[in-house]
Amino acid sequence: MLRALSTTPSLLLVRAAHPRQALLTAAALAAAAAVAGRAPREVALVGATVLVGQSLLGWADDLADRERDARHRPGKPLAGGRLDAGTVWFALSCAVLLVVPLAVANGRRAAATYLALLALSALGDRLLHDRPLSFAPWMASFALYPAFLAYGGWGGVGSPTPPTPAMVVLAAALGLGVHVLVALPGLVHDHLEGDRSLPMLLALRTGTPRLLLLAGAWTALVVVGVLIAGRTAGLA
Repeated sequence: MLRALSTTPSLLLVRAAHPRQALLTAAALAAAAAVAGRAPREVALVGATVLVGQSLLGWADDLADRERDARHRPGKPLAGGRLDAGTVWFALSCAVLLVVPLAVANGRRAAATYLALLALSALGDRLLHDRPLSFAPWMASFALYPAFLAYGGWGGVGSPTPPTPAMVVLAAALGLGVHVLVALPGLVHDHLEGDRSLPMLLALRTGTPRLLLLAGAWTALVVVGVLIAGRTAGLA
């Protein structure tokens, strides 16, 4: 029964949304909003907006990579043929229609920032995924998260206060670390495809185990820096 339940289209659709990354990102942004002193309803709005946005990116990624995934990751629902591409396109379209009003509910500046973040992530992943500049969209999109939080509010009424430069720089650095960590599990397949992304180039020089340690240490240090900057300079 559990096996049959796991193959239902709804659960397969959830799997195709990269749920762990989506939930982790949404929880991290919601926690950051809470630490910044936002009201509970605003924290919930931030979490919902980011969760829908990340799910959208996950579906777009699986749609774009389904032929590649079929060669190397046939266990993925879309690549393995257990989930219809039309279903994913429908879910993606619904997510686009939902994320726009959710973003606008945070305020106009926050909405513009977050929608630009999504566009950078989606286009950058398509254009630079297998190139040495693969880190650029990750750093650029993460650098916009502090602005999304700083400009955010409730009911479409945001704040005019921009984020502190320290937070923007640290968020961009965090994006670099996350990019490397997320890419590591797929480096073998990326190498077979002839990719030359930044994580691939670094792994060829250092080896994957050492790169994992370096990226983990980098990310941990940046998180500590974010916490320190949050207590001293603040978010905005």
